Amino acid sequence: MTKRLHAFGIEIDAIDRTDAVAEVLKKLESDKRTCEYVVTPNVDHIVKLGQSEDFLRAYRSASLILADGWPLVAVSKLLGTPLPERVTGSDLVPNIFAHASSTWHRDLTVYLLGSAPGVAELAARNIEEMWRNIRVVGTYSPPFGFENDSGECASICAKIAQSGAELLVLGVGAPKQELWVEKYAPQLPVKVALCVGATIDFLAGVKRRSPKWMQRAGLEWLHRMGSEPRRLAKRYAYGAVTFPFLVIKELIVGRWRSA
Repeated sequence: MTKRLHAFGIEIDAIDRTDAVAEVLKKLESDKRTCEYVVTPNVDHIVKLGQSEDFLRAYRSASLILADGWPLVAVSKLLGTPLPERVTGSDLVPNIFAHASSTWHRDLTVYLLGSAPGVAELAARNIEEMWRNIRVVGTYSPPFGFENDSGECASICAKIAQSGAELLVLGVGAPKQELWVEKYAPQLPVKVALCVGATIDFLAGVKRRSPKWMQRAGLEWLHRMGSEPRRLAKRYAYGAVTFPFLVIKELIVGRWRSA
């Protein structure tokens, strides 16, 4: 049975990237078309979980919860269940494509939902050029505020259903993507949905990830903030102040439970 870190009101799966890829591929190889979704918490998500019951419910309904943020990995030893490594959405998706491409004898059908107009189409071309057997069967860039338009959401679900996709790559930002997939999962006949933020942008090449050395050093957040300071500086600053208090709270609660 997979170990889980019980903290911040959720259960984070204590698995590395190889095992995470294997878990997703196992779901994709099954015949079940019940949408199971994967979320990847970072510090910003953890802070938001304490502020929104809807977001917390969406997280608790996820099939896999994989630690994206290095601070979660760093504090996991203090909290009693060490997490082996970060499993970011932007690593998970290409790793799934690579493994399916090298081991499957059939196509993996994928739908890309998110990013600015034209970006998902560019990502689709790059994906199909890079990985054999990965077939992007649909893309869509939803309009701003789509999550509040029931008609638009029903149309999106219909598009995905008609495409026949097995895997939905969802990149409309947190908490929007997690709230949306939790609400509409019963209308999505895919096998797996991945809530992976800017991954479509990375696959399209319109945004660049930090250098490998920054990723290994836990400094990817600094690169991202430098790339989008107006959008991210305030978020990261708030998380840097709030997250330590949440960790202390977890340590106190943990000691009280074990007393």
